[in-house]
Amino acid sequence: MIPFNVPPYTGKEDQYVLEAIHSHKICGDGAFTKRCHAALEAMTGASKALLTTSGTSALELAAILSNVGAGDEVIMPSFTFSSTANAFALRGATVVFVDIEPATMNMDLTCVREAITPRTKVIVPVHYAGVCVDMDALNAMARPRGILVVEDAAQAVDAYWHGRAAGNLGDIGCYSFHETKNFSMGEGGAALLSDPRFIERAEVVREKGTDRSRFYRGQVDKYTWVDIGSSILPSEINAAYLLAQLEMRAEVTRNRMARWNQYHAGLAGLTAAGRIGTPHVPEGCTHNAHMYYIKCRDITERTELTAFLKERGIGAVFHYIPLHSAAAGRKYSRFHGEDRHTTRESERLLRLPLYYGMTEADCATVIDALHAYYR
Repeated sequence: MIPFNVPPYTGKEDQYVLEAIHSHKICGDGAFTKRCHAALEAMTGASKALLTTSGTSALELAAILSNVGAGDEVIMPSFTFSSTANAFALRGATVVFVDIEPATMNMDLTCVREAITPRTKVIVPVHYAGVCVDMDALNAMARPRGILVVEDAAQAVDAYWHGRAAGNLGDIGCYSFHETKNFSMGEGGAALLSDPRFIERAEVVREKGTDRSRFYRGQVDKYTWVDIGSSILPSEINAAYLLAQLEMRAEVTRNRMARWNQYHAGLAGLTAAGRIGTPHVPEGCTHNAHMYYIKCRDITERTELTAFLKERGIGAVFHYIPLHSAAAGRKYSRFHGEDRHTTRESERLLRLPLYYGMTEADCATVIDALHAYYR
């Protein structure tokens, strides 16, 4: 069997988790959390990194910090996970979906520009497969209008746009450390902040709406409820597991990139013959080998190919059903413009196995199976 995903494990996780347990400090914001914060800040250049219980809660924190509410609009691609939209719908905002570019599966910035209205308060780029949206163009569009940019960088940890880290390219960045991501703590995430407007309030919201972080720093003599908030701190056990991987970041990315490049080279013939589509990485973008996908002719071929691979013990899966076509999407959002690419491209896309520790032989087996199908 070659599974679609194996949660990352580098070897020091056991030791660090035991250290956290024996420290008798397993709730959030202990020594391991602080070490993760420092590692993320060093990696991204962000002024402040804050671990969260999930990528979802990082997005919800960002939505609170952006002060969106009823009457506000938030632009994002429909080709994303429900968490991206939920975070802002929960605050009462209207989600405005736009079409994608087929080459990258990222939102089309021309469509974004056309969707902006006086009610637009936030734009949420989703860096699909660790390939960044053109953040220079997006920021140039948003900032003169006073629109916040919240990056959904769930798939883009250790990805870069012209040498700058994804997650620290807009106003607020959101990471995920779910077990399917390049670096994992089972369930977890992080918010990245560099704007002083958001840092102190983020600490409050993340600590159930209290100023407990200021109390621990000796800035106040007691802490109390000062704002809305939630319990967004992961445990030290989760942070300990993540730290082991952040310390091995270069090795994890190098291993995944080797498999990504093996796929790309091994499938080049099928791509050149027009039998499949394969990922495109724009100039200036350094991706993180989060996933390798192909595009079939249509949903019928994808279904047949998925079954063909399954029969050979290979796990391959499709991805998002466009949110604007879902029941909640019809209730809490609208699609601006024409769905020229989102639905069609989502029905063609098939993700291949890719995980830390995947062997060259396993990758070759998948490539051979794909060639066998298309023969």
